[in-house]
Amino acid sequence: MVPSPTFGFFLEDIFWAGLATLGFAVLFNVPRRLLPACVLCGAAGHVVRQLLVVMFGASLEVATFAGAIVVGLLGEVFARRWHAPAIIFQVAAAIPLVPGAFAYRGMLALIRLPGAETESVSPFAEAGIFFIRTGLILAAIGGGIAIPNLLRQRRKPTRDSIH
Repeated sequence: MVPSPTFGFFLEDIFWAGLATLGFAVLFNVPRRLLPACVLCGAAGHVVRQLLVVMFGASLEVATFAGAIVVGLLGEVFARRWHAPAIIFQVAAAIPLVPGAFAYRGMLALIRLPGAETESVSPFAEAGIFFIRTGLILAAIGGGIAIPNLLRQRRKPTRDSIH
């Protein structure tokens, strides 16, 4: 039985996700005045993902999608607030959502393939599963960030569309 996560667990998660976001925001030369918003955006997206996985048992792919939607929404809000492009907030904030462990495990499984017995399919299947999950999570990040931007855009009516 997994012990229930404490408030401290989520505070620690917020701290590390915010720190990772800050590091990448600095690496990407985000202006100093926008750094706190980037940190908040990254921490919020990651804690939403953790809440869904740990508290509600959601799959990592679905939880990452929800976290990416939060990142996308906050990026749009901060962009309007600070008159900056939303992508400034969203790219650095999406980094903590990237599935590095799955990609790493997939590569390890690929490295083990030459040493596997010919009748054994396990390392190949293991690598495939990790790479498929990595791809799904990356697609969830991209889609989750794009959806708020697409919903915010409004087509202006033209003379041709009215008639």
